[in-house]
Amino acid sequence: MKTLIILVMACFFNAVHAQDWSREAELTGVGKFSPHHRADIFQQGARSLEAALVRGRSHALDYPVTVTELMIPYESFLEFFKADPKNPLKRLIYRASKKITRMQSPEDVMEWLGIHDYPTTPEQQGPGPWPVMERELMDLGMGASLITQGGAQGLTFSCAACHSADLFGKKVLGLTNRFPRANEFFRAGKRLLPYAHPVLFRAMTEASEEDVKMLQRSRYAVQFVGAKKPQVLGLDTSLAQVALSLARRGTDEYATRDVKISRQPRPNPLEKKIADSKPAVWWNVKYKTRWLSDGSIVQGNPIHTNFLWNEIGRGIDLKSLEGWLNQNQAVIDDLTASVFATPAPEFLDFLPEKMIKIDMAKKGEVHYNNHCMRCHGQYQKGWSLPEADSLSLKEKIRTVEVAYHRKTPVIDVGTDPGRYEGMKFFAEELNRLKISKSINTVVEPQNGYVPPPLVGIWARWPYFHNNSAPNLCAVLTAGKDRPLTYWAGEAQNPETDYDPECGGYPVGSKTPEAWKKDQSKFYDTRREGLSRMGHDEKIFIKEGQEVMTPQEKKELIEFLKTL
Repeated sequence: MKTLIILVMACFFNAVHAQDWSREAELTGVGKFSPHHRADIFQQGARSLEAALVRGRSHALDYPVTVTELMIPYESFLEFFKADPKNPLKRLIYRASKKITRMQSPEDVMEWLGIHDYPTTPEQQGPGPWPVMERELMDLGMGASLITQGGAQGLTFSCAACHSADLFGKKVLGLTNRFPRANEFFRAGKRLLPYAHPVLFRAMTEASEEDVKMLQRSRYAVQFVGAKKPQVLGLDTSLAQVALSLARRGTDEYATRDVKISRQPRPNPLEKKIADSKPAVWWNVKYKTRWLSDGSIVQGNPIHTNFLWNEIGRGIDLKSLEGWLNQNQAVIDDLTASVFATPAPEFLDFLPEKMIKIDMAKKGEVHYNNHCMRCHGQYQKGWSLPEADSLSLKEKIRTVEVAYHRKTPVIDVGTDPGRYEGMKFFAEELNRLKISKSINTVVEPQNGYVPPPLVGIWARWPYFHNNSAPNLCAVLTAGKDRPLTYWAGEAQNPETDYDPECGGYPVGSKTPEAWKKDQSKFYDTRREGLSRMGHDEKIFIKEGQEVMTPQEKKELIEFLKTL
């Protein structure tokens, strides 16, 4: 019996790891598009997958890499806000960062970082199972994490910090955080940690010995972090952070940490070149065979790559990370299963029925098939089913089948090239790493971007990899005529914060006045890397002429809202 159990377990383990992560991987099917996907990436079956989803989502919310080094000693962090304003350490840190003077509590810090509140009622929960988290983590918010090392708790941040959002009162895990400040967290760390000398830190905060040791580890690791501020709030500079962090390390296969190199890092064009992009949504991953907005990860499990890039950007010793990856395959599998199975938010779960005009949407389906399908795939709607007449509005507009490219393409449609061009400035350094080879990750610079599946596109505004189109009206407008500037804001009130006719941000006179009080949310497409151009000629413009009438565009937008 014992032998039989071992054999069964071995078969299950091999099945879990039989997934094809190679550059030759394709979705099964015949023809250009495949109706198949990899929502159950390891083919576990419904019951096992449901359990893996809960475990995986807990890892997405609470960072699982227990060997990470760049953390804030949590107890001292809490005490900092309780300390007398005349405390010398507090005054030093305030002097180093004027922004922090406005933060009078841990909650203020989380709000500034863009951390969203954890849903505490079923009405606040978006799609997917929600794991039960520790009360303290729920109080901190989605993406704030606590890791115990050497008897001390460290505060750090997980995947959910950039990949979760508040969408009209419901929390959605796997949706782009519209205003993440993860990059600012690392920049602040590089600025502030030098002021927190261990002796002064202990004297001024009464920190424990364990907290002091954690601080020392963080002070060491931050030397190997190359952080960069995004051009505008809403974009992410993780690509540049990985490149600039590698430039502060040795050129051997483990990118060994060397303080001398960190003080005189190798030059890299990404110090100045803009290669920003927004965090991607998770529910599209199941349809793809290559990863990132430019499809430059042509081989390997994207979750492996996520851990690798995250930790390079946090200054870790790569041998330590390699050991953690080897010992925590179950964690990686659960998070992989969870990301691949992430459901897209459905329009009518968030917004009222009056915002959908089904007759227009049906007409828009025709325009979509004529102008968009060849790049973005095929979508079958509930209204096309034989039993459509007996279905509710929600069932009629639901997407019942997605057929996307069997092998994920990369296409240059003239959008800002900064992001895909940036990959060439460190792909070679990534590929030579022993850890990259051990996880079978291969990065190849591309010329263009992946035309993504459009599932849940209604929730993904602003559009393009650089957020240069505030809504779908702008996407379907010639680049030169798109809004030159716009204001961004949170999706809180559907009556003011969303334009149902244009599908996305209200612009011009419709812009909420409250948004204009925050200059960090002003978007100017004239800045480098933020170009509004592209995705027009040969798509809905041919030889400079529009191929759709204004009414047909409205109908197409109505269809896109149902995806």
